[in-house]
Amino acid sequence: MARNEITKYICTECGYITTTKTGKCPSCNSWGTLEALNESPKKENRESNHSHVKIISAQDVKAPERISTCISELDRVLGGGLVPGGVVLIGGQPGIGKSTLLLQAAGSVAKNYNRPVLYISGEESEAQVSLRAARINTLSEKLYLYSGSNLEDALSSLDSDSFSDSFSFFVLDSVQAMSADSNSGWLGTVTQVRAVAQRVIDCAREKNIPAFIIGHITKDGKIAGPMMLEHMVDTVLNFYGEGYSSYRMLRAIKNRYGSTDELGVFEMNEDGLIPVLDKSGLYWNRDDVSVPGVAMTIALEGNTPLAAEIQTLSARTIFPYPRRTSRGIELNRFQLLTAVIDRRCNISTGNHDLYINVAGGLTLSDPSADLPSCAAIASSLKNIALQAGTCWLGEVGLAGEIRPVTRIDLRLKEAARLGFHSAVVSSRERIKFDGIKIIPVSHIDDALADILSKR
Repeated sequence: MARNEITKYICTECGYITTTKTGKCPSCNSWGTLEALNESPKKENRESNHSHVKIISAQDVKAPERISTCISELDRVLGGGLVPGGVVLIGGQPGIGKSTLLLQAAGSVAKNYNRPVLYISGEESEAQVSLRAARINTLSEKLYLYSGSNLEDALSSLDSDSFSDSFSFFVLDSVQAMSADSNSGWLGTVTQVRAVAQRVIDCAREKNIPAFIIGHITKDGKIAGPMMLEHMVDTVLNFYGEGYSSYRMLRAIKNRYGSTDELGVFEMNEDGLIPVLDKSGLYWNRDDVSVPGVAMTIALEGNTPLAAEIQTLSARTIFPYPRRTSRGIELNRFQLLTAVIDRRCNISTGNHDLYINVAGGLTLSDPSADLPSCAAIASSLKNIALQAGTCWLGEVGLAGEIRPVTRIDLRLKEAARLGFHSAVVSSRERIKFDGIKIIPVSHIDDALADILSKR
């Protein structure tokens, strides 16, 4: 061994690197996961060249020309489409529909734009991919498939002279199933995953072609492989859904070219993944009968307004410590709002178990859910139904004051479209909207005046 050569060992579970070979990883405590990582330190003498340094001005910056995937929800989560040379990593549970979504996008682009798209499958045979493509109706003469685990052979197809047009993008399914010639490790190991991802990124940047990388996830819900993998790519998408539901959610965890607040919703059926355009219907049963403990709000997921139904149930308890259970709203926030109701509205909550739920499995982090949550809590405790056709929009402070929320005009427009006839909002809002009756309130007492008057 050369004097300057250093033998390192890397954990295949967490990516921890050490120079000492041990049976157990010092970082994640996994046994037998340290593998040799033969990397020699390379030093390059580079002369300073100031000709590459220049002043950046706004006139020199041009917005990237987006490439549509022909799937509206996917384009919106990506920030408007694919960016040439950009690399997107998408992860999700097995069978959630990652391969179906990207195969559907590849076939749609090949059909609509009449440009070649390459789908690289390291896990499925040609027959399996072809059968899926036929089932979701994405077969096209411009859709090309490579089935195998050799990454260099697959990427060499992008240089073939047989294609008159440049590729729109290519898909790698999956990063754990491919091998890079630059690394001799086993498929799926940390070193192989990192080498494969780096080779795909280099190819995408060199040829200015967007790329999708499909990644497996661990039992903790994280993308398998080194954490560096998420730092290497430009965009990281999380594709998830409940096992009992046909609906799938797509959200950006990281996006260098757009927002990470957008939410894409799809419905899985026999023809593939269908974008859900009217998302409010997923979380609202549109029942005209008012029930105590139920309040409606219009929450924002990125730029998408969603009608959310907040349900609260109260039950008397004989125990000295009442129970607080929350689903869809952060538990500490729920306890804080309960304390505000108890203190500022003089409604006793100490002898009741309280349960709160956002219908449909929706999770709300939007502060606008504060006011409807307080209204639902008070309604349940007093057993008095709230006025039907009313939505509640406001953030509640510890003093009981009602604060404004963002994008109020967009929320009110969606409320009017869904048939709400009134909206309870902060008196500090500056509103110019005539499609719905506005009820301005400054304090939680004012908002709950009808309930408090019936004590």
